[in-house]
Amino acid sequence: MSVRFGVFAPQGWRMDLTEIAEPIAQYEAMTAVARAADHLDAIDSVWVYDHFHTVPRPTLTTTFEAWTSTAALARDTQRVAIGQMVTCAGYRSPALLAKMASTVDVLSHGRLYCGLGAGWYEEEWRAYGYGFPETRQRMRALREACAIISQMWTQDSPTFSGERYTIDKPINEPKGVRVPHPSLWIGGGGEQVTLKLVAQYGDASNTGGDPETVKHKLAVLRQHCETVGRDYESIIHSSNLNLFPLAADEDAEKATAQARKALDVSLEEFAHAYPNGLLVGTTEQIAERIERQIDAGVDYIVIYLPGVAYDQTRLQMLAEEVLPRFR
Repeated sequence: MSVRFGVFAPQGWRMDLTEIAEPIAQYEAMTAVARAADHLDAIDSVWVYDHFHTVPRPTLTTTFEAWTSTAALARDTQRVAIGQMVTCAGYRSPALLAKMASTVDVLSHGRLYCGLGAGWYEEEWRAYGYGFPETRQRMRALREACAIISQMWTQDSPTFSGERYTIDKPINEPKGVRVPHPSLWIGGGGEQVTLKLVAQYGDASNTGGDPETVKHKLAVLRQHCETVGRDYESIIHSSNLNLFPLAADEDAEKATAQARKALDVSLEEFAHAYPNGLLVGTTEQIAERIERQIDAGVDYIVIYLPGVAYDQTRLQMLAEEVLPRFR
């Protein structure tokens, strides 16, 4: 199976720019990683998170906004796709988001991956004045957002009246340049709503999790595809991994010191500091971890590399020594 790979740009959300003092220098560090990835044939895409406050705790430090960053990174690069993992449906009206995405698809010459999900980070929802609707309401809003965005990318005079959103023939020109429309990546593993929305509207699904979880979620997605008459193989099946590649004789504690500093964690704690864990290991161990995701049915993997803002060695190692094995 041919597998494609993306990498996250260091955006600040994971406290991965704190060792850089000035905001301009922070942005330049972020875009330097995107430009480096742009020159690595093994990398298909560069991603940002749609969050406003840092994790694992909110701090008074930089987190660059996702869609302005998407637009900027798209113009700073020439080849890679640029995506968000994933846009929170509750932060922008779907009509506005569709318009934004269409614009970015044009300015990137068709390189946009538009990620969309229900959102989960309660602290920043409330801090920014969005409240925090219960899960059922957020899922309904996601369902309506998918329908509206799809219409605005494909119809000249779309209309929609739902519980949360209403549109009345909004003009969205240009609609984008990718054929047949900008690429919609729906994030989440909810079996009753999210994966059904993937089958109905998505160009890609991002489920995440360990291989057994991913395998199960993809089986559910396949069932939804059969129900709605969608070709399961026409959908990209993506997952995320947190990786820190090491040279064969490299000392892990020393190599990870700068990346661990802002999190204030030991090497042992570092491995558990990220959702779904972090693998600090040799290129062989990294390759084995990737292979397990592929065996579960994944054909696209987006990788987060701690510390890449300060040292691109891990990015080069990943792209040159690991990823070419999966072409």
